[in-house]
Amino acid sequence: MMIDVVVLFFLLGVFARLVKSDLRLPEALYETLSIYLLLAIGLKGGLELSRQPLVTLLPQILACVSLGFAIPFLLYPLLRWCRLAGADAAALGAHFGSVSVVTFAVATARLQREGLPYESHAALWVAVMEAPGLAAGILLARWSARQAQSKAEGGAGRTRWGELAHEVLFGKSVLLLLGGILIGAVAGDAGVKPIQAVFIDPFKGVLALFLLELGLVAGGRLAEVRRFGAVVLVLGLGLPPLLSLLGAGVGLALGLSTGGVALLATLAASASYIAAPTAMRMAVPQANAALSITVALGVTFPFNILVGIPMYIALARQLTA
Repeated sequence: MMIDVVVLFFLLGVFARLVKSDLRLPEALYETLSIYLLLAIGLKGGLELSRQPLVTLLPQILACVSLGFAIPFLLYPLLRWCRLAGADAAALGAHFGSVSVVTFAVATARLQREGLPYESHAALWVAVMEAPGLAAGILLARWSARQAQSKAEGGAGRTRWGELAHEVLFGKSVLLLLGGILIGAVAGDAGVKPIQAVFIDPFKGVLALFLLELGLVAGGRLAEVRRFGAVVLVLGLGLPPLLSLLGAGVGLALGLSTGGVALLATLAASASYIAAPTAMRMAVPQANAALSITVALGVTFPFNILVGIPMYIALARQLTA
């Protein structure tokens, strides 16, 4: 089956970095594209939310929050067994507990291309899964530090939980997603129609430009993969398929459509490289930030884009056949 055109843009970015091209997107444009994508995804979810009562979606919301919160706790023993330090295991678990909005966007584009329907309010799942995994990772890091009774932790001072909660809940990604959902839900189809030509129709073209930039970034991370060794490849390639099974199982339990099961599997398998690094740098400064971002962006993101998403769709087809 032919590769989706937006994935080809990602591969172009990786190739450009490998051949040491001077191609790069301006920093301001990158920020603009990320803001656009978050708002557009939120608006789409909000529009669908306006068409049905919130109470009917409550089981899905609770399941997504529980899934995001549970993933770091499930991964922590495995990551410690891989000889990662407690702080590193907690931080990496938080990256996988949170989600990648761009991976979700690519998955929805793939489903639309294959003509496979999915729950129209799926963007709501992304919004509610962003923060719980980060909170779980922080709790694990604090628990690990107390268990170790390290002098370094004693000198680090108390965690400013209020400031941290503000950073997680009102950081750019969560705020834009939730804000877009709220605007779409309040405005409805009639209210959003005047801006449809800006936020709805050009979505895939903007996504292609964003993936070009991420290809440049991921290509630059390949050297980091060699520096950290095999553990980065094993975790970055091995964890997504395992977590996708968990996400697909939750989707089946909720009675989602085939496309919905595929999306929830994709979200469970994805790793955050925007919200999670920011939150972990603030809350767990002793963790190796380069390790987590290399696994999330240098290995897991390309794997999911190129191999994982088609695999999760095939898994969903098998489970719902």
